[in-house]
Amino acid sequence: MKRVATLVMMALLAACSEPPPTTAITVSEFLADESLRADHIGKCRENPGYLGQTPNCRNAEEAEGKARLERMNRALGG
Repeated sequence: MKRVATLVMMALLAACSEPPPTTAITVSEFLADESLRADHIGKCRENPGYLGQTPNCRNAEEAEGKARLERMNRALGG
C-alpha cells in the first residue's frame, strides 16, 4: 500500500512540475520582428522576478538595445 501511495504522489508531483522550456527566440529574430520584441519586453518588465533572466527576455532586451543603437545611428546620419 505504501508503494502505491508513493507512486501516486510521484505521479502527482511530476504532473505539477514546470512545463518544459520553450525554444528560445534569437536576438536576430527579435530584431526582425518589432512587435514580437515589444510583446516579450512588456511581459518581461511586467514580471521581472519570474521572467527577467529567461533566455527570451534576455534576448529581447539585447535586441532592443541593438535596435536603439541602430535608430540613433540613423538619426545621426550614419
